[in-house]
Amino acid sequence: MDQSISRTDSMDLSPYRVFTEAEWARLRADTPMTLTAAEVAELQGLNDPVSMAQVESIYLPLSRLLAYYAEATLLLHQATKKFLGINDGKTPFIVGVAGSVAVGKSTTSRVLRALLARWPASPKVDLVTTDGFLYPNAVLEAQGLMQRKGFPESFDRPALLKFLSDIKAGRRSVRAPVYSHFYYDVMPGHSVTIDKPDILIVEGLNVLQTRELPKDGRAVPFVSDFFDFSVYIDAPEDILETWYVERFMHLRETAFRDPGSYFHRYSRISDEEAEKTARSIWANINLENLRENILPTRPRADLILTKDASHRVATVALRKI
Repeated sequence: MDQSISRTDSMDLSPYRVFTEAEWARLRADTPMTLTAAEVAELQGLNDPVSMAQVESIYLPLSRLLAYYAEATLLLHQATKKFLGINDGKTPFIVGVAGSVAVGKSTTSRVLRALLARWPASPKVDLVTTDGFLYPNAVLEAQGLMQRKGFPESFDRPALLKFLSDIKAGRRSVRAPVYSHFYYDVMPGHSVTIDKPDILIVEGLNVLQTRELPKDGRAVPFVSDFFDFSVYIDAPEDILETWYVERFMHLRETAFRDPGSYFHRYSRISDEEAEKTARSIWANINLENLRENILPTRPRADLILTKDASHRVATVALRKI
């Protein structure tokens, strides 16, 4: 068989349309840039730089696309309510953001939130991370799951599903628990209140994951069932490891130096020991979770942003409709 024909057939069968940065940037059309360079600098995370040029070429077109999706979804909800003869208020548009540890989910989520909130209609946009739905360390320790933190079994899935169900139902003042990376634990007595947003961004490692379906056909809800659009942020494993180690080494010179930090002990070891520790954590926890639970969900995303070693989004893959 002609290999070129085989490759063409494979591309035609792909559920995604793949764009280079330049091709995707043209889809911005006349969408105005509403963020300043100083605001973009404040939105980027530790060891996750994002340039104004990338905000314009990648995230502005994405915000335009989401505007179309949100408008279409609203019309669909209105048509359904008209058919059912009900009027139970607005249904928020929910965007899921998934990907590995250290890939830059938080930065992407914050940039999207800022851009979406500055649409002409000034929608109310909230952001929640699923870290708050991790079981407290005391529970994880009792169940022998501290070395599985971040894996699906370490999350209080029923609580997360209840939260999303309440949000989707348009309920007022829905509370989400708060997680502290400084203390490496859920903060007892702390919560954020989400009050009828127009758009909610949900960021987390495993938000696109499914599980084995029951053979009796019972309805089993997944977190992604509540999403109207999903984004997966991707990068090669070796690059992700480099970013994780760089972040770890930076933190041991900053936040880890505080005696109150859960990881304070790592600030007192040598650079060589610290790097060895970071690579061990990556290989034994984060890489295993990526391969077992996170990467397999990539094909479920509506949009895949693939980064290169410089943190630049090099390609965008949009699911075909």
